[in-house]
Amino acid sequence: MVAKVFIDGEAGTTGLQIRERLAGRRDIELLSIPTERRKDIAARAELLNAADVAILCLPDDAAKESVSLITNNTTKVIDASTAHRVAEGWAYGFAEMTRDQAGIIADAKRVCNPGCWPQGPIAMLRPLVEAGLLPADFPITVNGVTGYSGGGRAMIEDYVGKGEDAPEFMPYGLTLKHKHLPEMQKYAELSRVPLFMPAVGNFSQGMLVAVPLQLGILGSVPKATQLHAAIADYYAGLEGSFVEVAPLADLERTGELDPESYNNTNRMRLHVFANDDKAQAILVAVYDNLGKGASGAAVQNLNLMLGVDAATSLAA
Repeated sequence: MVAKVFIDGEAGTTGLQIRERLAGRRDIELLSIPTERRKDIAARAELLNAADVAILCLPDDAAKESVSLITNNTTKVIDASTAHRVAEGWAYGFAEMTRDQAGIIADAKRVCNPGCWPQGPIAMLRPLVEAGLLPADFPITVNGVTGYSGGGRAMIEDYVGKGEDAPEFMPYGLTLKHKHLPEMQKYAELSRVPLFMPAVGNFSQGMLVAVPLQLGILGSVPKATQLHAAIADYYAGLEGSFVEVAPLADLERTGELDPESYNNTNRMRLHVFANDDKAQAILVAVYDNLGKGASGAAVQNLNLMLGVDAATSLAA
């Protein structure tokens, strides 16, 4: 059976990446709206209701509008916007988040694709909270850098246009109201909002996210081996997983912490670095903001919803 898939917002960065990953698939028929009718509500409604799966690559308000245009009980939805990330009735599309999350996604009619920034912290912190090594109210700080493609077409054009004059490193979200904070807190199972400082680097795609931990404030301080084992065991043997855990190593530096390491793949690699004497640790996640952080995750979720191998048309 050939599934009909409509990418609403296919001309944007995420939409183009998804379409590229799905090109040539014989099990999928891509529905497309003519350029001149992309703002025609009737035309969008027709394709949304004709699709087996609609993938929304739109601003939040437009994504909500698209959902409202679906009048049947058959069209499944993957929303890549932030509109439904913490909404009731929507499955969170981070397939490796729990042992049964892939099954939840496979059975869902409404799936919210994760934000690029939250996935790394969730992947590293949730295992530690569930293992009881970190309390839910632990004060969490998240730092990171992403390629400028994460800012969409406007930022891409700005960086490319400036060339060598583009900033090498530009922190943002300085009002501490980043739109990804609600999902980061909810799915990492934290009871307090993390302190989050993202930054854009002068490279196109890829990202690195770091969570420093001052473990000395805990009554019972976990060792490096305990932190690493909890995270490694959490993902061990997880079928169809794209998340891997690097071996625990005492390193001053490593080339593996290159934010561009896994560009054009759906991989995410987690690292634990710690100093037991100082009761400090740093958790690091490396992945592609356009891969596992966006379009790759959407295709992985689509595959689960269609009942095909989760890795179909995804590079590992």
